[in-house]
Amino acid sequence: MEKKHIKSPLTNSFFRYCLVRFLFVIPTVLILVTVVFFLTRLTGDPITVALSGKLPPAEIAARVHQAGYDRPVIVQYIEYLGNLLQGDLGNSTSMSMPVTEILKQYGAATFELAILATIVALVVGIPLGKLAARYRDRWPDVVIRLFSIVCYATPVFFLGLVLKLIFSVYIPILPSSGRVSAFYEAQLQSVPRPTGFNLIDAFQTGDTAIIVDVLQHAILPALALGLLTAATFIRLIRTNLISTLSTDYVFAARSKGVTEKQIVNKHAWKPALMPIITVMGMNIAMMLAGAILTETTFEWKGLGYQLSQVIKARDFNAVQGIVILIAVIVSLTNFIVDVAAAAIDPRIRQKEESK
Repeated sequence: MEKKHIKSPLTNSFFRYCLVRFLFVIPTVLILVTVVFFLTRLTGDPITVALSGKLPPAEIAARVHQAGYDRPVIVQYIEYLGNLLQGDLGNSTSMSMPVTEILKQYGAATFELAILATIVALVVGIPLGKLAARYRDRWPDVVIRLFSIVCYATPVFFLGLVLKLIFSVYIPILPSSGRVSAFYEAQLQSVPRPTGFNLIDAFQTGDTAIIVDVLQHAILPALALGLLTAATFIRLIRTNLISTLSTDYVFAARSKGVTEKQIVNKHAWKPALMPIITVMGMNIAMMLAGAILTETTFEWKGLGYQLSQVIKARDFNAVQGIVILIAVIVSLTNFIVDVAAAAIDPRIRQKEESK
């Protein structure tokens, strides 16, 4: 008896699709680096702006020359790209340290906030989206849709201020700013292997009080940032589930006496998952953009907070370094999402190959 050969989804076409998608990351990052570089130079050099009237013109000119800001912009750009290829992002003029150190020191805080906000988005968005689809056009659906519209339309900084007003002023049960209380900060920094993720470092101490304190500081920022993404998930899940619930195999399941809860969770959920996975990559970019406002609102000392500070200080190298890191993260996240979608649904890569 002849054995049938089952074609694996991980074929040459799949790897070719992955390679093409990965190669898109390089021009995407390069374009963003170029745009940010030239936009920052349009405002003039930061040394003259910061020190004008404070130092003699000759000394200012000497510092400008030493920093290389008096050279043609295209020469500065080529030199910057050369240094970038060697992993050198330059030095921060406002913080007096290499930009790579800024990324290491504050990057973990932003990633921690993004992870916590994603958890909030998933925990809130998925159940409410399912519930809205299950009770379509009934009062639970109406309430959930209104909730998602309010969350989506409310600016993240305003939502953060409202949360601080409610839970830190009127009902003072949560801290309004920072990542940890000053009393515990030294203990977190003295753990044997500090990661920069306060929650992980808090568990390393084994002190329940520190763990609770870190969690309390994280609740409001994670809610402010996570509810924005949760609103998108709710609307997307609801729409896709309603579409899936109207298919023939769902009607067949109903005719067999399958409960509505089982239909939603077992029969309709997986087919509706594909568009959700695709959109999640775009929401990562939106979440990182929202992190700038969220971190500033809650004084959460991460890359978003530092970006707002270095922009005020006209610190070109620091601005470029933080933006580059965010661009790389967003591009790689979208690449991973594209690969996951292609692995689950071969029609995606077949469509790309037919172009």
